[in-house]
Amino acid sequence: MLSPQSLSETDRRVVAAWAADCAERVLPCFERVAPDDDRPREAIARARAYARGDLDSAGEIRRRFVAGRAAASVASDPVAIAAARSAAQASGVAHMGAHALGAAAYAVKAVGLARPGDVEVELDWQMQQMTPDVRSALRRLPPVGEDSAGPLVAGGLLARGILGSTIRELQARIAEAT
Repeated sequence: MLSPQSLSETDRRVVAAWAADCAERVLPCFERVAPDDDRPREAIARARAYARGDLDSAGEIRRRFVAGRAAASVASDPVAIAAARSAAQASGVAHMGAHALGAAAYAVKAVGLARPGDVEVELDWQMQQMTPDVRSALRRLPPVGEDSAGPLVAGGLLARGILGSTIRELQARIAEAT
């Protein structure tokens, strides 16, 4: 049985566009440090193409780690690292829908590192970008830390620290949204 964090392919396509929006918003934080490294930009473009139905899940599953490797090229800049990981998480949505929350959380982390006073603004912006279909799909995900497999697994990277608290906040806001 698949993890509930997978979501259906239809739901993954719906949330991929939103995840790409979140990642693209912080992409300049990466490109400022590594202007010649197009891996995060390409990952965001692939997430959008996947959302449109132009790419298949299998091909994107094989390519999902490419943008994450870009984080190593900016190892001295935590803001750029978070931006690269946001793009990587957006591209990972083709594999598992829960990565959409990872893309959003890493975007919030990038904003928090660059401009700590803008975290609430970023969370509000992310919520405003959600269509009813995106909210509906994201509501199908288990609460962070309550599933035994997948990116939101208890003790996993997305379930702890600033990423975990950000995802908890997003999930609370999604539950309350109409």
